[in-house]
Amino acid sequence: MTSSKETETPLRTRRETAESKAETTRRIAREINEAEASARDAKTARLKAARLANQAHQESTATETAKGKATKAKPRKRTLRKA
Repeated sequence: MTSSKETETPLRTRRETAESKAETTRRIAREINEAEASARDAKTARLKAARLANQAHQESTATETAKGKATKAKPRKRTLRKA
């Protein structure tokens, strides 16, 4: 009679070699770096668009001021100091 251990196939866990572990580490590190780079590029593009919009707004305001459409500054009122 055969024992039950011989008839059952034991579940074997896959042991990774040092090279495959290193490859896994490299792949994950590359994925993280690529994700950070894409996030950084997206942020740079967003900030550049905002900066260009701000510059366009400032230039349009400057042209209106140059044409005389802006209001003149009012003189300051003097206040009396109490002694």
